[in-house]
Amino acid sequence: MKTKGFELQVKDLSEEGIFEGYGSVFSVRDSYNESVEPGAFVASLAKHRREGTMPLMLWQHDPWTPIGVWEELAEDGKGLWVKGRLLSGVQKSDEVRIMLKNKAIRGLSIGYREVDTKPAENGGPRKLVEVDLLEVSIVSFPANRRANVETVKSERMDEFARRLRDGDPMPIKDFEDILREAGVPKSMAVAIASHGYAKAIRSDSEGEKTNDQALRFLQMLKAD
Repeated sequence: MKTKGFELQVKDLSEEGIFEGYGSVFSVRDSYNESVEPGAFVASLAKHRREGTMPLMLWQHDPWTPIGVWEELAEDGKGLWVKGRLLSGVQKSDEVRIMLKNKAIRGLSIGYREVDTKPAENGGPRKLVEVDLLEVSIVSFPANRRANVETVKSERMDEFARRLRDGDPMPIKDFEDILREAGVPKSMAVAIASHGYAKAIRSDSEGEKTNDQALRFLQMLKAD
């Protein structure tokens, strides 16, 4: 079984643990230099319907840790849309519900077998034309890291900039986390956060200049 992950974009999480999002997005080159093609899940979903089954909902692709049930899966113009329900009373499921509500998790990942593929051409990605969908997991680190970083840039960095402008800077550790999630090496993120940024939020006289430098640095990351 192979796996492939994407950013989890949960529209809502009800009190009953029901949520929806995308388990796969079409025509996006991932970190494995592969892309899932429209129609890749049609045959597999039809087979599940005929047999009265559903792909499993697992935690981190662990077959010993089912955490819920998928109630609806369908292809649309964007990718594989999924709607599922976390099982109340299951310890790991209850933990996942808390993490989802607090946006501590941002990944969905499919487990599948390849049925039909097309090799990479002219520098493009290898294409998954048809797959046999076995499970869809909630995961910490989806394979499509690009999508994950974009979310950090567009949301957390914007929040960081807003709080700087409002005179309510984030704690040093939070700034370090933002840098690391954006791809900055750990040692460099620690140095930037604990020296330049720390000095900025401690000193009013020099803080404005350093704040401007921090904002410009984040703008460079967002432009990548």
